[in-house]
Order: sequence, then structure tokens, then C-alpha cells
Amino acid sequence: TCKKGKKGPGEKGKGGNGGGKPPSGPNRMNGHHQQNGVENMMLFEVVKMGKSAMQSVVDDWIESYKHDRDIALLDLINFFIQCSGCKGVVTAEMFRHMQNSEIIRKMTEEFDEDSGDYPLTMAGPQWKKFKSSFCEFIGVLVRQCQYSIIYDEYMMDTVISLLTGLSDSQVRAFRHTSTLAAMKLMTALVNVALNLSINMDNTQRQYEAERNKMIGKRANERLELLLQKRKELQENQDEIENMMNAIFKGVFVHRYRDAIAEIRAICIEEIGIWMKMYSDAFLNDSYLKYVGWTMHDKQGEVRLKCLTALQGLYYNKELNSKLELFTSRFKDRIVSMTLDKEYDVAVQAIKLLTLVLQLFSRRDPEEDGMMKRRGRQGPNANLVKTLVFFFLESELHEHAAYLVDSMWDCATELLKDWECMNSLLLEEPLSGEEALTDRQESALIEIMLCTIRQAAECHPPVGRGTGKRVLTAKEKKTQLDDRTKITELFAVALPQLLAKYSVDAEKVTNLLQLPQYFDLEIYTTGRLEKHLDALLRQIRNIVEKHTDTDVLEACSKTYHALCNEEFTIFNRVDISRSQLIDELADKFNRLLEDFLQEGEEPDEDDAYQVLSTLKRITAFHNAHDLSKWDLFACNYKLLKTGIENGDMPEQIVIHALQCTHYVILWQLAKITESSSTKEDLLRLKKQMRVFCQICQHYLTNVNTTVKEQAFTILCDILMIFSHQIMSGGRDMLEPLVYTPDSSLQSELLSFILDHVFIEQDDDSNSADGQQEDEASKIEALHKRRNLLAAFCKLIVYTVVEMNTAADIFKQYMKYYNDYGDIIKETMSKTRQIDKIQCAKTLILSLQQLFNEMIQENGYNFDRSSSTFSGIKELARRFALTFGLDQLKTREAIAMLHKDGIEFAFKEPNPQGESHPPLNLAFLDILSEFSSKLLRQDKRTVYVYLEKFMTFQMSLRREDVWLPLMSYRNSLLAGGDDDTMSVISGISSRGSTVRSKKSKPSTGKRKVVEGMQLALTEESSSSDSMWLSREQTLHTPVMMQTPQLTSTIMREPKRLRPEDSFMSVYPMQTEHHQTPLDYNRRGTSLMEDDEEPIVEDVMMSSEGRIEDLNEGMDFDTMDIDLPPSKNRRERTELKPDFFDPASIMDESVGLI
Repeated sequence: TCKKGKKGPGEKGKGGNGGGKPPSGPNRMNGHHQQNGVENMMLFEVVKMGKSAMQSVVDDWIESYKHDRDIALLDLINFFIQCSGCKGVVTAEMFRHMQNSEIIRKMTEEFDEDSGDYPLTMAGPQWKKFKSSFCEFIGVLVRQCQYSIIYDEYMMDTVISLLTGLSDSQVRAFRHTSTLAAMKLMTALVNVALNLSINMDNTQRQYEAERNKMIGKRANERLELLLQKRKELQENQDEIENMMNAIFKGVFVHRYRDAIAEIRAICIEEIGIWMKMYSDAFLNDSYLKYVGWTMHDKQGEVRLKCLTALQGLYYNKELNSKLELFTSRFKDRIVSMTLDKEYDVAVQAIKLLTLVLQLFSRRDPEEDGMMKRRGRQGPNANLVKTLVFFFLESELHEHAAYLVDSMWDCATELLKDWECMNSLLLEEPLSGEEALTDRQESALIEIMLCTIRQAAECHPPVGRGTGKRVLTAKEKKTQLDDRTKITELFAVALPQLLAKYSVDAEKVTNLLQLPQYFDLEIYTTGRLEKHLDALLRQIRNIVEKHTDTDVLEACSKTYHALCNEEFTIFNRVDISRSQLIDELADKFNRLLEDFLQEGEEPDEDDAYQVLSTLKRITAFHNAHDLSKWDLFACNYKLLKTGIENGDMPEQIVIHALQCTHYVILWQLAKITESSSTKEDLLRLKKQMRVFCQICQHYLTNVNTTVKEQAFTILCDILMIFSHQIMSGGRDMLEPLVYTPDSSLQSELLSFILDHVFIEQDDDSNSADGQQEDEASKIEALHKRRNLLAAFCKLIVYTVVEMNTAADIFKQYMKYYNDYGDIIKETMSKTRQIDKIQCAKTLILSLQQLFNEMIQENGYNFDRSSSTFSGIKELARRFALTFGLDQLKTREAIAMLHKDGIEFAFKEPNPQGESHPPLNLAFLDILSEFSSKLLRQDKRTVYVYLEKFMTFQMSLRREDVWLPLMSYRNSLLAGGDDDTMSVISGISSRGSTVRSKKSKPSTGKRKVVEGMQLALTEESSSSDSMWLSREQTLHTPVMMQTPQLTSTIMREPKRLRPEDSFMSVYPMQTEHHQTPLDYNRRGTSLMEDDEEPIVEDVMMSSEGRIEDLNEGMDFDTMDIDLPPSKNRRERTELKPDFFDPASIMDESVGLI
């Protein structure tokens, strides 16, 4: 194989350049030297990088071709070879003396059989744009050559014959790449043929116009020029037709049923482009049949290409006459594809059928008259009702937003017919027409709201699409037009709709969301103020009628949307809002005074009046600042009475807590946004702390709902008024910082343990004692997840002590299905904050589980029991969360082992040293973390373990001592035996570990001096001897010592008292035989260890595709361009380039 960039001795470049100075003219391709066809793949590199200056690259190649076409063609041939992933190079000698089939066979031998990857299938950023750049290069090449070079009967013949041969190769990479190249080449030639056809028509018109002039005014010379031009264009068109016939018969006819789906898809996609681009030549049954046959393909992506190709044709109403026969033949297949197992295919099939219907539908005069009608009598009325029926009867989805989004592209006109929807809701049904039921009206209102939201916001619902995108100018104009249309219609209609459905909570809730999407300026410009007043009156009536929280919040949000200071209607709306709140506040104070009178038992009616008024105030306080009404005092009085008497109705307590919470948040917002006095800060601080005490009292309430509300609000308050409140330069808020004391932290944790970590059955009975349905269970679980997330947020932001998380972490396995993701994320965040404290918390959670097991089973428990095995499994899962980068977690892991060892030896056996310590079995759990220690750290931990061991312990071999033996073995595993023996001989008390001698390793390096100095400074004098001894032990290395994040290397001021363990027994620097790629995995430490994914990519296809259900003999027709006359056969093609036997042979086997 010829090596890239090298030349053999005595080789000479074409054009007379010898082996000395590189040529500086046409023999240089884009500034890079080429000799004897051994070129440096410059074209490939440019396409691979995706450079935008593709035209200049092609122009350089054309200049090279004009100077020496053989060298330039050799450059192009090698470009196609390398784009296929082949390492071989076609030399000038091979190009001159070998047939195409021999060259391809030679290149096949040069293929890297170890990998099936090639540029079109490779992943990674450098290959991301390769396909588009490759296709662009071919298109630009033909475009730049269309006036001269492609007609020289050499360049195109060579390229087409090469691509035809490669497309018939057994190597998938050759077949895939060459088919793509040939199809894009064909598309470019079709564009050239179309331009030629247009030029011929123009020339013919000019000729006819000149010839029809009077003899005296006729210019004979111009007639001759026009005749000559028409003749040249005809010859060029014949040339292009022959090229396209060669590609179609030599490549497409074979590859559109290739064994590889990607290759079949390429062929179908391109033939669709040809038929759309040049319909006069290609849009006929001879070509359409290939698309029709392929609609039966077994791969969804190929069927999808068929449908998208046909959509491009059916969009054009001028083409219906050419599609009639195809439609009648294949419409049944298209209809059946609406039930395709691939959803994307089914959706596109429906879109295609919609286009077919539009293209071939013929309206009678009555239908034309119907089209002019509007509203209830319009053509969309029945369609809207059908949509409502489908939504209710299909039961596919409860949310109308997804139904609307699915139909948005294909039925926009129907979905935006808000006038029709409005008339169906307001107008009486026509004679003989069935009225909508209550359920159908609710569904119609929901669908109408979703269509208005999608039109106004221009983005799909949650879960559809990748998020908000930047709108084009056309989309922005459509959005503004739609909002104008919505406002003009519903500013008038909405008060009527609210009046009609004022008692229906569900309908009113949806209708009240419409003003959020209004263009409020139209109220003024359109002189619609009276309709605004009507709307405000209806909202006020709804507030007075309803106590449902959803309805009241919808009213509050509507006021918030209308109270926009940018618009002139603000004053009008603000006055209405203030009047409403005044009445509610006065009524609440009056009712509360009677309700809390001493010595009187409040009746149910009084309680209901207080509750309903409080619910209205709370709903409005959520979206509006009601500070001037001073609601804190009355709510505090209400809550305090509830604590003292203990008989306050639960709903009153819940809404009083919520309303007081809003009072505090609005005061904080006001203080934060504007300059405030010290008195304001002190008043807010006092109110906030008093409120926290009240919430803490209600944590012990007998009612679960009240406790949940108090807990949620407490977590929010503690989070908001934590040390985070001073972030962003808000130091003036420091007096407001509130840190919960240990009793409050303990109560919050107890609430979580009592109300979150419970069995499903314990919380699955409804009030009537019957088992709740699945939806209720899911709702209850969702509530418990929110409670846990609120508390975990306090842990993550260090509002509560991190060690409180031990009680959470220990539930990881038991409640993995319900809360595993929340607990795992909490571990990840706490580890990012403080690795060592997180590790201590993890080991604490294991110690708690171990102690619970001891209390239940005693110290003589069975180590094979399910309880103990569960703790070990939890430890294993904890170990997995530390990830693969041991350097990042070495301190934390070592501290975890330290705490674990101390716990295991904490309780001596009362029977004496001959019996194991009471917690010794914990070492069995601790051994799950040994694999996360670096080899040097294992030695350090081993030394620390031996400080707790006596001489007798090291000699014990009974079963009760197995945890110690297994833990010691886990620390010894992977360590250097000779090194370990030295440590043991010096540090242990009579240790019997034998030292083994091994040959010194080659290529050893000393530990970095700075690391040695740090280790020596941090070590105590008693261990200096051990350290100095061990510094003579070296580990072979292949890279520089990495930057360590150990506490040893940090500033002394950052050491904590518990780090003394790491100081007395310093960690050794880890060296590796080969560099480790620590960035191989993601940055998250919470991912479980995964097995490597090995992708086996086949280089060649697996066998020919099965025949489709239609007979598909190879078509031997010629491409016949309509304007062409007097066709001539192309006899100049070299026989070895287009061997009919090889082109038409169907027996070629594919591996």
C-alpha cells in the first residue's frame, strides 16, 4: 500500500517535476503536493471539517483539472475512496493500467476489517456535518462544471463508472457512500437538465419571434445564432440524459432494494426530489412505481421516506393529473399505513391522505355556498363536533393540549375557527340539530382554550418538542394576528360565556384563562371598555358565588393579567380589584370577631362563612400584594386560638397558614425590591419567627392535612430565610436569617419518617374504608415525594445539619421505587458540598441500620440473614455512587473507613479479648467500600486497622472473626505484597504477615518531592520513621503525578479536627502503569457502575432484501426529457466502465 504523503524513490510528478522541489502550479492541489496520484487527501479533509468555502475548493480542483485532468481525476477518485473509510490509495499507475473492477478489488483488500465504522456512520462532533458537507461538495462540483467540463466525455464518464462499480461492492461502506454520491450527482444533473430545458424554451421563443418578423426587419444572422445555440443546448441535453440514464440503471435500479435500509432510504428520498424538481421528465408512472413498491418496505424509516416524498408531490395542485393513476393504484396501501406500527409513519400517512383529499376533492355549488357561511352554520361546525366526540370517546389522553398539538400542522384552519366554537357554545341549535351535552360543552371549552394558548404562545405543550425556539418573522406576524383576532372576538363573547356558565366550576375555570392571551391594547383602540366592565362584573359575581380553590385562583390570575400598568385600562381594573378586596377584608374581620368571641360555641354556618371568605382572600393574596390590608394580625389571632383551644376546623387552619405565608413573602419582596427602614426589617423578622413557632406547633396537630401544610410552609420559610437570602449583595437582609434549632430539625425529620417512609397499604384507605383506586395512590405518592423533596432541599442547602440525612439515606434500598431518584440526587448534591461530611453521613446511616438490627436480633445474629444482607447491599449501592474517579473521592472514602473501623471496635466484648468486639460484624459491611480505596490508601487504612487489633486477634480463625479476616483481605487485595509486609512489620503489634520479595520494577520514579514534603510535615514524629522507610518504595509510573485534591495538599486552615486521621496516616500518591482517562464518564458521581457498551458494526450487508409484494423486474427504460428531439446513442463510453452484463446481473451476492 502506498503511504499517504510519501513517494517512492525515483517517482516523478506529472508535468515534468522530479523528486526535488515541489511543483507550485497546477500540480499542487489546494496548496498541497501530489505526485503520481499519491495525494494527501486534501479534498477529504476540507469536507470532513465542513468548511464553508466549498466553492473555492471546487474552483481550485477545476483549475487543476484544466491543467492535467488525470491528476485531478485521481484526486477525486481517492476522495471517494477515503470518504468510504478505506485506507488504501489509488496510484497513478493503478489508474492508468487497471480496470475499475480491479481497482475496487484492490481497495477492498485495503479495508480495515477490525471496524465497521466509516465516515457516514461515525459518531462524534468531527463527523456530525460530514454527510451534509459531502453532499454539498458534489452539488457544487456539478454546478461549477455544468457549462464545460461535464460535457468533455471524460470526467463524468470516469466518475459515474467508478461510483457504479463501488455501489455494487460487497463492502457496505463502499456501497453506502457511493450510492449517496451517485444519487446526489443525479440530483445535481437533474437540476442542470432543468436549466437546459428552460434555456431551450427561451431560445425557441426567441427564434419563433425573430422568424415571424417581416422579411425586411428579420435579422438572418440572429436566426443563425439562435439555431446554433438551440443545437448546442440539444446536444448538451442529450449528454445529460445519457449520464442520468447510466446512473439510474447502474445504481438506483439496484440499490433501491438494497439489504441496508439507509441505502434504500437514500434512493427513495432522491427520486422524490427528482419528480418534484423536474416533474415533466420524472413524474410519471415509470418512476412513481418505485415509490409505490417501496411503501411495503419492512423498515419504518424507508416507508417514512416514501410518504414524505409523495407529500412533496401532492402539495402541488397542478400535478393532480399525473398522480391519478398512482393514487388509484396505491391509495389502499396509503390508507393502511395510517395504522402503521411506527407512529411517525402513521402520522405522515394521515398528512398525505389529507393532501390527497384536498387535491382530488371536487365541491358542488351547495358546498361552495356552505363555505361562505360562518359560525354554527359554517363547514367547520360538524368537524368541531366530531373532534369533541373523538376526544371524549377515544380515551387515549385526558389532556386536550396534546390532541390540539397533534393536529396543529394539518388542521390549523379548523382549530383556529374560534367563531364557530363560540357560536356552538352560545347559540341555540338549529332545527333538527342535536344540542351539545354538558360534558361535550366542557370538552369544547377545554379544546378552545388549548387552541388559543397554542396560537398565542407558539410552542407545544410539555413533553412535545425540545423547548421554546426563536420564532421567524412570519411566525411572529401570525402570532400577533392571532392574538388580535382572539381579543376582538372574546373581549365581546367572554362576558356572555361567563354569564351562561357561571355556576359550572370546571367551565368557568377554563374560560377565565382566556384574558391571559389578550392584546389588552385593543380594549382601548377598539373602544371595548364597556365589554371590559362587563367582564369585571362577571368575575366579581363568580368570586361571590364560588368557593372552589381552582375557580378563585383563576379569578385572581385574570385580575393579575388585566392589572398591567403598561396599558390604559389599568386604573379601571385596579379600582375594581381594590373594591373587591376591601369588601372581602371588611367581611373577614367582622366574621372573625364574632367567630372568636369567648364563651360562645361557633356554629357551622359561622365557620363556613369565615372559611369561604378566607379562601377568597388567600387566593387573591397569592397573585396580589394585599399588605395594606394588614392581614397578619387577624390570621395570627385565628391560628393562636386554634392552638389554645384545639378545636379549630382543619380547612380554616390550612388556609390561615397559607394566607399568613403569603403575607410574609409579600413583605419580604417589598423590602428586597426597595429601600426599607430598620423598623420594617425588625417587624418582618418578628412576624416570621412567630409564624415559624406557630407552624412548629401545628406539626403535632392531630389532623394529617394540617401537619402536611405546616411542614411544607416551614420548609419554604426556612429555605427562603436561610443564609442564602444574603446572596447577590443583599447583606442588609442579614437580620432576617433564621437557622432552625435542633428541636425543630428533629421535629421535621420525625415528620418525614412518620409520614413519608410508610408502606403503601398504610396510607391507601379512603374515608369510607374502601381501598382507593390507582389514581388516588399515585396522587398520595406524589404528595409524599413533594414532602421528601422539600426536606431534602434543606439538607442540600445546609439549612439543617447534614447528618440528619442519615435517616433518609438508610431508606434508599427499601423505598427505591418511590423515592430512589430523590435520595440519589440528595447524595450527589451533598457530596458536591462536602465530600467528607457526606461520607460520614453515609456510614452513619449504615451504623444506624446495624444498631437497629442488633436491637431486634441481638449480637448473635445470623450474618446470612436477609436483614444483614440488605445492609450489605445498601453499602454496595452507596459505594457505586462514588463513581470511578478514585482521586476525587479518596479523602471521603478514607474517612468513611476510619469511622467504620472505630464503630466496629467501639464496643469491647464483656467476655474478654478472646471474644470479638460486639460490632465486629460491621467490618463485613465496611468491606464493600474497600474497592474504592487507592492502593496506597489501602495500606494506610490497614495500618489504622492494626492500631485497634491485638496480637491475639490477628491469630484468630474462628467463624466469629471472619468479618475481620475478610476486611483485612479486602485491604490487602491489589496492594504490593512487599510494601505491605514492611508496613505490617513496623506498625502492627506482633503481626505475622510475611514479607515476600519481588523483583524491582523497571522504569521506577520517585514520588514528587513536594508531595513528600507535605506528607512529612503533616505526619507525627512517631510515624516519621514509617514514612521515611516507605519513601524508598517506588511505584513504576507512566505519567506525571496528578494534582491531588487530598486534604494533605490543602491549606492548613481548611483542615477539620476529624482530618487528624489523614494527618497521622498520610495518603500515598497513586501511580498507574497507564494513564487513566478520568473524564471518560460523566461528571455526575451518582451514576451506578455500568458495563461497557460494545457495538458490533457489520461492514457488509447481511443478504439481499426479500422481494416486495409487487414484481420488480429491472426497468430498462431511458430517461426521456420532454424537450429533447433526435436522440443519439452515446457510443463513446468505455466498455469496461458500463458493462451491461454487470449492470443488469441480479445474481451478485451481498455478504
